[in-house]
Amino acid sequence: MSTAVQALLPVLLVIVAGWLTVHSGLVPRDQWAGLDAITYYVLFPSLLVVSLARTELSTLPFTTLGAALILAILTMAGLCLALRPILSSSFGVDGPRFTSIFQGATRWNTTVALALSGLLYGAEGVALMSVAIVAMIPLLNVLSVSVLSWYAAAERPSPGRVGAELARNPLILACGIGVALNLSPVALPAIVAATLDMMGRAGLACGLLAVGAGLDLTSLRRPGPALAAGTLLRLLLMPLFVGAYSALFGVTGTARGVAILAAAVPTASAAYILARRMGGDARLMAEIVTLQTVLAVATLPLFLWLLA
Repeated sequence: MSTAVQALLPVLLVIVAGWLTVHSGLVPRDQWAGLDAITYYVLFPSLLVVSLARTELSTLPFTTLGAALILAILTMAGLCLALRPILSSSFGVDGPRFTSIFQGATRWNTTVALALSGLLYGAEGVALMSVAIVAMIPLLNVLSVSVLSWYAAAERPSPGRVGAELARNPLILACGIGVALNLSPVALPAIVAATLDMMGRAGLACGLLAVGAGLDLTSLRRPGPALAAGTLLRLLLMPLFVGAYSALFGVTGTARGVAILAAAVPTASAAYILARRMGGDARLMAEIVTLQTVLAVATLPLFLWLLA
């Protein structure tokens, strides 16, 4: 557990630095959009490409790790949908607020997960986290868009539009490029690899700074059942689901640690953007992101110690 805490502290301090940068007025909040974009479209994909291109893919448990994560997501999604009538009748949670609970419970912050996987498990951890990205991101995008379309959006996107969004996802594309380079008989040139590696390392810091810049601690003054549900389902139940399915499929060692890490990190900051674009409760989504990020400081090392 002490190893997990030691790995988490630098990540936490970079997030705090991002928050201080905004709230000190050094860099106004509205100027962070450019950094978010370059991190998402350039720096993170560089990290995934070079990690997968260099890794011995035959040693990675693609099938078992992917199956454990996918089944955990589907289990959580089913639980959220089963709780929908109770949340509505007992706590007055309407459709848009439910979509924020759903996203908060199922989605994950790839920025924090990638940073921690590298600090805890090195290059193997980053490569395994890339496997998690391939397994989880397409499914989570389909589920999130579908739930928002059903419960919140005024206009439901067509399956073709959802497919096109997935096909343009830079993280999925980067994983595909990395695997293709790995399987290619031509080695990645050293200069190109060094360039991608440099950009990837920069992406981790930039992404964590952006996470901190997006936090709104004042939102924590407004607790309620929806905020509690969106937080506790993710931080307490999702790691248990992944731990159970990892044991079922025999996922062990570093792969098991990476699976638990992917389940225990807070929800994705991008969930706020999707909620705002598709008619979800963006304010509640921001509150869930903030509270999960704060509480994960305690819950994430605990679950890594207990389950990984």
